[in-house]
Amino acid sequence: MGDITGLLAKARDGDQRAFDDLFDALYPELRRIAHARLAPHKRGTLLDTTILVHECYLKFTAADRLTPKDRSHFFAYGAQVMRSIIVDVARARNAERRGGDAAHVTLDADVSERLASPGEDEIIDVHEALLELAKLDERLARVVEMRYFGGMKEVEIAAALGVTERTVRRDWEKARLLLAASLRDP
Repeated sequence: MGDITGLLAKARDGDQRAFDDLFDALYPELRRIAHARLAPHKRGTLLDTTILVHECYLKFTAADRLTPKDRSHFFAYGAQVMRSIIVDVARARNAERRGGDAAHVTLDADVSERLASPGEDEIIDVHEALLELAKLDERLARVVEMRYFGGMKEVEIAAALGVTERTVRRDWEKARLLLAASLRDP
């Protein structure tokens, strides 16, 4: 764990070799997260696990500076990047399939069901609902992002946000209720 923090510090200072070593060390965990995130989708319909992780790498390297200070923050940042990639791909496919601007689709299933196996429309709807949630309470949106898009456990989210696990559980429940209300309203 100390090696990861050391590599992160060097990568933050611009050491490309340290960044590559960091990514190599965390690659299996990033693949696990990506696989868990993509598993509900039919094969070939959204993204492939390897492609998602490699796109993550490209986004990481495109950023001017890598800012996470430890392993938890790195995976929280990874969750944010994966979310961005998944939403971009879903939007592109949606626009392609519909020949342009995608129409808003009202969802009537329970939020947790939608979060378990979303289609491309639901991914976009959840993303838009998260943007609205972030305007209301940034931390709630981050908890959903890390848990849903990053596959992080409560203890990891708590460490990344600097709060207790109990706070993460409360935030998750509150966020689910707010998202459910947002996703049910057209």
